[in-house]
Amino acid sequence: MPDPAFRAAPPDALRIEPLGELTAIFDRRSMQTHLVVSPMPEILAAMGADDWDAATLAKRLAESFDFDGVDDVRTILAERLSELAAMGLVAHA
Repeated sequence: MPDPAFRAAPPDALRIEPLGELTAIFDRRSMQTHLVVSPMPEILAAMGADDWDAATLAKRLAESFDFDGVDDVRTILAERLSELAAMGLVAHA
């Protein structure tokens, strides 16, 4: 079964501020602030305005970050995308 596709919130809907080890993401649509750690901000930045499934996003992130085992990363990304969706920061495409 293929991974579901996700789309990040529009850039103007979010204000992203690094706070040391944490990153604050203010969602203007819901008026909620989410405190997250890496790799959440990096995932949102990599997504841009396109639709992504975990496998394709893992390949894209592999171009920017040095990690082995794209399949292992795909599993982790699928979990993180689900968490971002629960926060309302990404949606099913």
